[in-house]
Amino acid sequence: MRAWIERAAASEDPLFHAVIDRATGRVEGRQSFMRITPEHGVIEIGNILWGPAISRTRVATEALYLAARHVFDDLGYRRFEWKCHDANEPSKTAARRFGFSFEGVFRQHMWAKGANRDTAWFAMVDTDWPAIRAGFEHWLDPANFDAEGRQRSRLAAPRDV
Repeated sequence: MRAWIERAAASEDPLFHAVIDRATGRVEGRQSFMRITPEHGVIEIGNILWGPAISRTRVATEALYLAARHVFDDLGYRRFEWKCHDANEPSKTAARRFGFSFEGVFRQHMWAKGANRDTAWFAMVDTDWPAIRAGFEHWLDPANFDAEGRQRSRLAAPRDV
């Protein structure tokens, strides 16, 4: 594990980030920027691992929002990509929930774990971002959660209007 962490920490592409639950101060996941192409304003989010304490929670959603906000608002990039194994239905569902649009499947895109991998491609672009950002900000607002922390409205709802 130490060797992997040292390699990940030294890498500039992928560029790893820890996901920290502010409520506990614990590192509960990781995600990275990868395939970083500043000359074209394109970047991908990948190597996502949200542990059981934050997976499918407000923390994970906020981590993705903060990454997208950095890509578009701070870096000024034009395109933010999400790719996953085409058989990974939870990842594809998450991409859509977060506002990424499905763009297609690259058949036999890579050889992974001794087999062909078809890769599903998703992206959001800078012209999509204002509506997606508003949806995230509405969803992340504390008023969207009841006393038990359950959401009052779905993340996709503001973008569907």
